[in-house]
Amino acid sequence: MIDPYPTSHRPWDIGAAEWDARVRLAACYRVVDMLGWSEVIMNHISLRVPGPEGHFLINPYGLHYEEVTASNLLKIDVDGRKVVDSPYPFNPAGFVIHSAIHMARENAHAVIHTHTTAGTAVATKAHGLRHDSFYAAQLYGRVAYHEYEGLSLRLGEQERIVASLGDKPLMIMRNHGLLAVGPTIASAFWQLWRLQRACEAQVLTDAMAGDNLPVPLDITQRNVTDADSYSAGAVEDKMLDALARKVARRDLSYAT
Repeated sequence: MIDPYPTSHRPWDIGAAEWDARVRLAACYRVVDMLGWSEVIMNHISLRVPGPEGHFLINPYGLHYEEVTASNLLKIDVDGRKVVDSPYPFNPAGFVIHSAIHMARENAHAVIHTHTTAGTAVATKAHGLRHDSFYAAQLYGRVAYHEYEGLSLRLGEQERIVASLGDKPLMIMRNHGLLAVGPTIASAFWQLWRLQRACEAQVLTDAMAGDNLPVPLDITQRNVTDADSYSAGAVEDKMLDALARKVARRDLSYAT
């Protein structure tokens, strides 16, 4: 079975833990692109670098997700300074959103933000996400909301982003898109994947004639508990690993 996170191309000046983080993040960028969630050069996924410095990795602004590699990921600090020199800038909105969450949430090692069609559509609806589908019912009480303030370019919004997110793993940014956080890149991806599937189902059911069948509250709450017990970390890792292997079979260049 192909290893989607090889270490063979690790530069001598990058520690093993950081290189592993870089390869996993670059693989996630390719997976997101394969799923059609990328937005040409827009949007961002970040991952905290192991260690006490508080640095995090993010995509070079201007590169398509299929061009992101472990070695060209930007390493920046929470003040927006590049720790390692790079010819590429970072997306200003990406810094505002991601640095705020990394600074505020100790367990938010990974942050994923997307503008998928279904996600943006649900984010634009006044009622937000309905918890009446298989995946949506699993996310009851797990989704925060942040009011739209335009492009996230101003540092003043950071405090409000953090307050809106609270301790939840998911956030719908009103009129904007979706956001997921997690202690690992696999965890954040798993959360976002379920929210994305819930949004896709909602967009389709809203387009169909007839009323939706509601899910009783007790069943919804049991869904949340059962889904958490069922995954317990294993599904999260296996989901992203399986998709990363699929990407690796096509093109392993992200691991360079």
